[in-house]
Amino acid sequence: MSASGRHETAADDLLAALLDGMDAALCAFDADGVITHWNREAERILGWPAAEAVGRKGFAGWAVRPADARDVEDRLMAVQDVPGRQVHEFALLTKDGGRVLVRTQSAAVAGGDGKPAGVYCAFSEVHAQIDLERSIALAEALMEDASWGVVLVDVDLRPAVVNAHAARALGTGRTALLGRPLGELLAQGVEELEGALQHVLAEGAPPAPVELWVSVRTAEGVRRRCLRCGFLRLASPLAEEPVPLGVGWLFQDVTESRQAQLDTAQLRFRAHQLHRAGRAAAECEDPAEAAAVRLDFALAGFAEHALLDVLDVRAPASEPGRRRLVRSLASPPALSGPGPLPVRYGAGHPALQALDRIGSVRSSAPRGEADPEWARARQWPSGAAHALCTVLRSRGRTLGALTFLRGPSRPAFERADATYAEEVAARVAADLDLAARTPI
Repeated sequence: MSASGRHETAADDLLAALLDGMDAALCAFDADGVITHWNREAERILGWPAAEAVGRKGFAGWAVRPADARDVEDRLMAVQDVPGRQVHEFALLTKDGGRVLVRTQSAAVAGGDGKPAGVYCAFSEVHAQIDLERSIALAEALMEDASWGVVLVDVDLRPAVVNAHAARALGTGRTALLGRPLGELLAQGVEELEGALQHVLAEGAPPAPVELWVSVRTAEGVRRRCLRCGFLRLASPLAEEPVPLGVGWLFQDVTESRQAQLDTAQLRFRAHQLHRAGRAAAECEDPAEAAAVRLDFALAGFAEHALLDVLDVRAPASEPGRRRLVRSLASPPALSGPGPLPVRYGAGHPALQALDRIGSVRSSAPRGEADPEWARARQWPSGAAHALCTVLRSRGRTLGALTFLRGPSRPAFERADATYAEEVAARVAADLDLAARTPI
């Protein structure tokens, strides 16, 4: 065999392999409408093998009803006279006599002289095509119009596709997210999110949505958000064995509803603590002991330390008008020391500010971290990072100041915390006032 003959044979074998490896059914007609090619997918759909299909003129008499044959042939061959592809739907016959509705895409095949030399026709079952179109339409809708965030994360845990809702929720543009490590997007919560993504890649999707608290970096600063997340492992449909392509991360921002639930639970717990503290304080014969009991109950879930400083009404005559505070109680008790101790707070101390404002003052160490020097300057325990000072008032008189302290593992005090501290302070002040009026 000559070299040119071997080349033509290799080219024919390659073409046959390509046609048989296609996922779509394909047949081709010459200029006279005779079938020249018929691949395995066409055989699978209609049941006619290539040996029985190739060489037939059109579909008449075997793959289409006689009443439809003329119309089908005219529409298929007419594509030679128009540019581009034509899409049609036909009802074809299977070898066992059944009918299959197929959607075809056909186009002209040009010869060496540029004139039409035939037609190729790719077709698939309509329901399979509709399934594909639905999948494409769903993907496009999720990427554009979905009311929840959708992020496709690759196997390196970097965003590969981001929809508009997710970009807004993460405080940046869609293209700005692509390929960036998640640690650049989230100030907190990235470990939990990456752990969930790694679990999905290894084990598959979790059976139920997962709620994650994250801190998102935005142009306006860091925002703490609660995201209700669902995860889907993505695998290639073209491989014989599943090959992971990444993870589909879907989420909704449920911060407002979740925060409302947490606030309600917190209010319920604090009201319960006030009730328990009142019941326990009622059993104390000494009002000062009742005040200490209230502080112990107040610390649960609220702070690590409580310091009770009362005004010393016996100020020296040489220092008229000067306020002197004495450490009366502390919880835990180890902070109180042996007996009442005078405290000499410097000007601008939060406790003195609370006395001046007759209200509450919040303060935090730089960056919210434990700073022994910052705490020592204010005569607080070295592990303190956040403070809340509020005034003690009873019968229109200021009795002192109550300070709650938190460590760096807790968040800074907020307005709701101040409201609770003021409620505790009002009850402690009533106990101290009663103790001062009780005869020894």
